[in-house]
Amino acid sequence: MSIKNAYLAGVYEGLAKRNAEQKEFLQAVDEVLESLEPVIEARPELEKNGLIERIVEPERVVMFRVPWVDDNGKVQVNRGYRVQFNSAIGPYKGGLRFHSSVNLSVIKFLGFEQVFKNSLTGLPMGGGKGGSDFDPHGKSDAEVMRFCQSFMTELYRHIGPDCDVPAGDIGVGGREIGYLFGQYKRITNSFVGVLTGKGIPYGGSLARTEATGYGLCYYTDEMLKANGKSFDGAKVVVSGSGNVATYANQKATQLGGKVIAMSDSNGYIVDENGIDYKVIKEIKEVKRARIKTYLDYVPSAKYVEGSSGIWTVPCDIALPCATQNELDLDGAKALVANGCYAVAEGANMPSTPDAVAYLQANKVLFAPAKASNAGGVATSGLEMSQNSQRLSWTFDEVDGKLQGIMKNIYANTAAAAEAYGMKGNLVAGANIAGFNKVADAMLAQGIV
Repeated sequence: MSIKNAYLAGVYEGLAKRNAEQKEFLQAVDEVLESLEPVIEARPELEKNGLIERIVEPERVVMFRVPWVDDNGKVQVNRGYRVQFNSAIGPYKGGLRFHSSVNLSVIKFLGFEQVFKNSLTGLPMGGGKGGSDFDPHGKSDAEVMRFCQSFMTELYRHIGPDCDVPAGDIGVGGREIGYLFGQYKRITNSFVGVLTGKGIPYGGSLARTEATGYGLCYYTDEMLKANGKSFDGAKVVVSGSGNVATYANQKATQLGGKVIAMSDSNGYIVDENGIDYKVIKEIKEVKRARIKTYLDYVPSAKYVEGSSGIWTVPCDIALPCATQNELDLDGAKALVANGCYAVAEGANMPSTPDAVAYLQANKVLFAPAKASNAGGVATSGLEMSQNSQRLSWTFDEVDGKLQGIMKNIYANTAAAAEAYGMKGNLVAGANIAGFNKVADAMLAQGIV
């Protein structure tokens, strides 16, 4: 724990005692509370109203079994979750993650982060998260459908367009959202915007697939421009090869950068001529193959086993877009040693606390996930708006709104950091700007 304020430290210590095994959740809370120390000192009414004690506890945690039958006729049982963290500024909003690593700590960490991320978008969305330890990889479409139908048979009673609107996350793409939405519609006999990330024919939004990667680059571009730099001519390393990484590659390239390295869980590729995002998209979405397959398309590229080594590739800008805690202290040291001047997070909490501290201490521009990867949930919010109005906007309309939202998020995070004497510290700025809006709403609504 790095918190010095006595009130905040007391809240954290109590939380740690009650949730001792939840290391991801406690890591996220520690980082936020440390940033809020000057806010607590400037606003004594927050302590008086037990604001911090309330904001670190979810409003509701739903945990349930998910029984389903595999293709061999064998009954399987997984565990499902929905953590509805905070609804002070709008309905709970946050993705569903289907992955073997999912547990309550991971879902609570993601839900807690989502509260502030959603606040930063300026849209009326509270924070939540959910998922299951079910892994769709290697499962047939029929198995995935049966699992999703069982999952929604329990979840449907806890969600709704004005209550809680889930979306996709790791392991939950268009296929899974379709099965989940179909079951919700079947059970409730209603067609409403209860999920985002839907297919275009049944209420989805154009640009949603690209939104997190695009938004990451829009935010990064604002950060770079404010510091006299740009993507133009920069060498960029992007970890991961999923949706976020793929479209971050596309947008970084459009902004003048050259993406020279990408990865998956097995290893990473280096192509000094620039990696074509369309090739990665084909490998991952059509062939469902490992990133090593890139060498079949570009024999001159290099492949290295082990994904963590990607941070040793010399670059100007690094975009971690894979998973939490992927960029550790050794990775941060390698980036600094090789002259990297900007790191922007595309995944959720992909950098360890000591890595962040090292990057900031060495004057590397650092964009935290809750600000820089908010483009996905922002566009989910835009999908909700379209569903409510029974309208469908063009790709350019959605992309334009997304760009405006990300510019505003940068401006608000930079301003909040400066207002509390931490100019340039966008981690603190994002936490403070996101927190203040939620705190004001909670104070206005009384002790609930």
